[in-house]
Amino acid sequence: MPVPWFLLSLALGRSPVVLSLERLAGPQDAVRCSPGLSCHLWDGDVLCLPGSIVSAPEPVLVPTHLQTELVLRCHQETDCELCVRVVIHLTVHGHWEKPEDEERFGRAADLELEEPRNASLQAQVVLSFQAYPTARCVLLEVQVPAALVQPGQSVGSVVFDCFEAALGAEVRIWSYTQPRYKKELNFTQQLPDCRGLEVRDSIQSCWALPWLNVSADGDDVHLVLEVSEEQHFGLSLYWNQVQGPTKPWWHRNLTGPQTITLNHTDLVPCLCIQVWPLKLDSVRTSICPFRKDPRAYRNLWRATRLQLLHPLGWRLDAPCSLPAEASLCWQALGGGPCQSLVPPLPRENVTVNKALDFPLLKGHPNLCVQQVSSWEKVQLQECLWSDSLGPLKDDMLLVETRGPQANRSLCALELSGCTPLLSRASTRAARLGEQLLQDLQSGQCLQLWDDDLGALWACPMDKYIHQRWALVWLACLLFAAVLFLLLLLKKDHVKVASRGRAALLLYSADNADFERLVGALASALCQLPLRVAVDLWSRRELSAQGALAWFHAQRRQTLQEGGVVVLLFSPGAVALCREWLQDGASATGAHGPHDAFAASLNCVLPDFMQGRAPGRYVGAYFDSLLRRDAVPSLFLAVPVLALPSQLPDFLRALQGPGLSHPGRLADRAEQVSQALQPALGCCVGPLGTPETGREMGLEAGDET
Repeated sequence: MPVPWFLLSLALGRSPVVLSLERLAGPQDAVRCSPGLSCHLWDGDVLCLPGSIVSAPEPVLVPTHLQTELVLRCHQETDCELCVRVVIHLTVHGHWEKPEDEERFGRAADLELEEPRNASLQAQVVLSFQAYPTARCVLLEVQVPAALVQPGQSVGSVVFDCFEAALGAEVRIWSYTQPRYKKELNFTQQLPDCRGLEVRDSIQSCWALPWLNVSADGDDVHLVLEVSEEQHFGLSLYWNQVQGPTKPWWHRNLTGPQTITLNHTDLVPCLCIQVWPLKLDSVRTSICPFRKDPRAYRNLWRATRLQLLHPLGWRLDAPCSLPAEASLCWQALGGGPCQSLVPPLPRENVTVNKALDFPLLKGHPNLCVQQVSSWEKVQLQECLWSDSLGPLKDDMLLVETRGPQANRSLCALELSGCTPLLSRASTRAARLGEQLLQDLQSGQCLQLWDDDLGALWACPMDKYIHQRWALVWLACLLFAAVLFLLLLLKKDHVKVASRGRAALLLYSADNADFERLVGALASALCQLPLRVAVDLWSRRELSAQGALAWFHAQRRQTLQEGGVVVLLFSPGAVALCREWLQDGASATGAHGPHDAFAASLNCVLPDFMQGRAPGRYVGAYFDSLLRRDAVPSLFLAVPVLALPSQLPDFLRALQGPGLSHPGRLADRAEQVSQALQPALGCCVGPLGTPETGREMGLEAGDET
């Protein structure tokens, strides 16, 4: 069961006293003033532009106090609206300027000033009114006769009727003159609801109001509106900000009854609820039930953000005003708490969502801002220049204090406190006191702040690092050199492991299906850490260079990089080898210009005959197309492996010693086998023999 938070009407009134209100007839605004004053209300509303404060060269009228009174503005006996009457008290501000030549000219100067001092005063007073969702500004003209003009004395008051407002709403009123001679007056008031006023028979929106129950259930907050099923009403959630206009957050037109569920993370102190019947000109009434909820304040701090404004400005973004103060602090490189600095920022509540300036000359990455809550707890800390000026520096902050009679003292800010320079303390600043003073006098320190009370200086400490740190750096460099040497010794191993071993694939183009099978094998090997070269992918270079020249270039590059040449035996390849062994190099001349295998026999067979093949060559054949005994015995000096049955051994031979990973080799062999299956199915035929291989080779030679 939800635990009732509190039960309230559409707008909870704060006072149990029932008030009887004065009634005003007609919709027009009006103004009246104290006896002796004359006043006039401008037609229509005006723009709310306070402007900057200007000095008054002579006495002027300024508002000094605001009062409000609730009244009813009635169109008919039972058709009234709540209205706020504003009373402005006025005072004469300033003095008559005393002429410099009064003593020289005596009575003559008094006669010249007598006329303006006997003149009446006139002022334009602005009243600004805000109550969500409306805002108005009106202009009043007030004139005071000369007999009432006494500097510093009150001259009376002006009454404005009136600003219409919703029941239960929070209203804010400002007053100032145009031009503005003093800070504007402001006044905030929470209006009562229907239960706190004798208006149930006068304001139609009070005749049938929905009842609102706010309750908490675990992490959820329920807004339960108990209204009849046929009643239509609007519900709005908004942020009621003291500084700046209100911000709508959620709005719905609903039909009762309704239950609205909010997560507890959505609660902030300024979250307010407004409900109104969906009728023409209905009154909107608001409540703000979370102003004292601790969870709402925790959520507010979580949603608050500090941001840097170029060059030395900052802004605190938050959905509500914050009961907090901001202060500058210095964050040392070695960690520890951020130490508060002089000058502090103004010790007053921070103005949110407004650009503010730092009282600094320069920025520094170690300068931070702390937001301290009203219960003296640090809630936020941001080192605002860390992005633009880089990470924290190992700088020493010198604090200069200036006293009377040109007294000056310097201390260095450390974790233990502010250490006086040239002291006998055992801290780093004390040991380097003379050097820091020399740096300060020679202009090597950056001045961050300066005024009549003192100054702040940031002095670099990089050059004062102890010699033992230099030895540590030397040891690190020596270690790096040894490591680099080891890497150079193993560069071949690293190079092969990172780039993959080179493999030159030689084959005989027996037919189109076999070429597709070779292409599938080459593509599958490329997915492993291997760099495969095959004439199928280099036909343009073959045409330009010739088969023999292309093979020589590829073979030389492959062997220089520690790679391997793969001889892929097929019936046609076996036949070509036997022709070369029987007839010599002239047997290869009858083949096409793209047959790299035939051209390569001029170099490959001598390597085998002279014993240079082991370690450089690997043989392979497809066990569905050829038997092992069909391979000439000359080539058995190197591993000759069947595919795909001996794929793991084949891949191990290609990758070289020390580069294979037994745990992964089987998976890679399975991948290559699956890639070969579609092409192998197209090449399935009778197993080749030395005789059939020779016949195929002869037929191929006859056809060419």
